[in-house]
Amino acid sequence: MDQGLTARWATEDDIPALRNIMDLAIEHLQRGFLSQEQIAASRAVMGLDTQLIADRTYCVIEDGTIPVGCGGWSNRNTLYGGDHSTDLRNASLLDPASDPARIRAMYTHPEHARRGIGRMILDFCEGAARDHGFTSVELMATMSGVPLYKAAGYVEIEPRIDVVDGIEVPLVRMRKEL
Repeated sequence: MDQGLTARWATEDDIPALRNIMDLAIEHLQRGFLSQEQIAASRAVMGLDTQLIADRTYCVIEDGTIPVGCGGWSNRNTLYGGDHSTDLRNASLLDPASDPARIRAMYTHPEHARRGIGRMILDFCEGAARDHGFTSVELMATMSGVPLYKAAGYVEIEPRIDVVDGIEVPLVRMRKEL
């Protein structure tokens, strides 16, 4: 892991930088895993969920003062999706005694990929979920994220196909015991 990186909880002031990281990550880091049509379609289900920022469960990774990655955890029922994917949202609270917390919306700026940013986000968010009483976490992985999550101890639960305007976008639901 890069020693110059720091993690902090995101604020509303970070939203423009976070959206930029997400747009670049979706466009560039999905290549090799998805076709260009699938990348375009995936934008319908990927993106920023500002509820995570309001809940102070969304982190930003910085290199100095430059945001280079982001991701979060949640004690809400929504598993994935941004503000615009309203049919995927469920703001009801999870029960730490019986439900897994959610790991959400992880993105790395393409110019900073392969520096340990994804692992740093996972460690930061898994620790916060554990501190809130959760004993497991779940996430919905993109194909480009699956290798990271497997390396971090996540196991596949089930594959999923989202269909956006007739284009199939593959995802994988994954889980980890904390």
